[in-house]
Amino acid sequence: MSLHTLSETEVVLSVKEVKKRIAGKMIIKNVSFEVKSGEIFGFLGPNGSGKTTTIRMLVGLIKQTSGEILICGSDVQRDPETALSHIGCIVENPEVYGYMTGWENLEHFARMQRGIGQDRIAEVVAIVGMQQRIRDKVKTYSLGMRQRLGIAQALLGRPKLLILDEPTNGLDPKGIKELREFVRMLADQGMSLFISSHLLSEIQLMCDRVAIISHGEVLAVGAVDELVNQTGSYVVWQFDDVEAGRKLLAAEGNIRLIRDGEHRIDESILAGLKDAIITSMGAEHISAVVEKAVHAGIGVVSVQKIAPTLEELFLQMTEGESIG
Repeated sequence: MSLHTLSETEVVLSVKEVKKRIAGKMIIKNVSFEVKSGEIFGFLGPNGSGKTTTIRMLVGLIKQTSGEILICGSDVQRDPETALSHIGCIVENPEVYGYMTGWENLEHFARMQRGIGQDRIAEVVAIVGMQQRIRDKVKTYSLGMRQRLGIAQALLGRPKLLILDEPTNGLDPKGIKELREFVRMLADQGMSLFISSHLLSEIQLMCDRVAIISHGEVLAVGAVDELVNQTGSYVVWQFDDVEAGRKLLAAEGNIRLIRDGEHRIDESILAGLKDAIITSMGAEHISAVVEKAVHAGIGVVSVQKIAPTLEELFLQMTEGESIG
């Protein structure tokens, strides 16, 4: 079973120099980005950053003051019917009726669109993997299952772009993992996904590219790995003589020792690294330091490069602004 597949180079969503003024104040300032076919695109920003306002413009709920929003080449303002026919959207919690079964909910929403019959309902039920529970009352569903039903509803019209606003809200770790795998499956089948979230770690695991927005401005757009690498990696050292190793590193002009509290390496990673010394340095200098340690009779137990998180990049770009 496959969704409508697009060519890999096709731009599904194009946002060009979009601005929005509300009550005389510029809320969105020159926002531009593209979402390509088959990619998972993350939209990151704290409360008040302009995420929700941008999404409302994408789905035609409010008009932009200036700029252009194209969905599969159709302008959201000039040709909304065509443009919005390519979108499926869930903003916050999906709207479903608890007293009806999952199937009855989908039948209800299918009646609002042309050309959607029982076959398509059965198809989206299979896509979201709900065949076993679709005839049960929605009030018996977990939050994760309601989320899946909401996505099935959004898929009824065969959209090329699925917009999910904070899709992991309220989900437990198992539900988040299942959602992540499901989102990847949809992308592998050719669908584009636009995911708004404040969960930086999840965006890093889930998305191919990301836009970071703060105070109505997009600060960066790019592949997650590329953006993370901009911050530079940590190099973590373990020596058989900790103090001698620390002195050796401190004597190097191109190495900065990172104190506790200054780094944002996951504590679970450091838990297995006893007496680790965290540094900021170029990876190209590692071999020279190892050689100096050997000559000085200091044993290098381990040395490893640890990439920073998307959270670190966000905090650098927004000068410490919190997200959530």
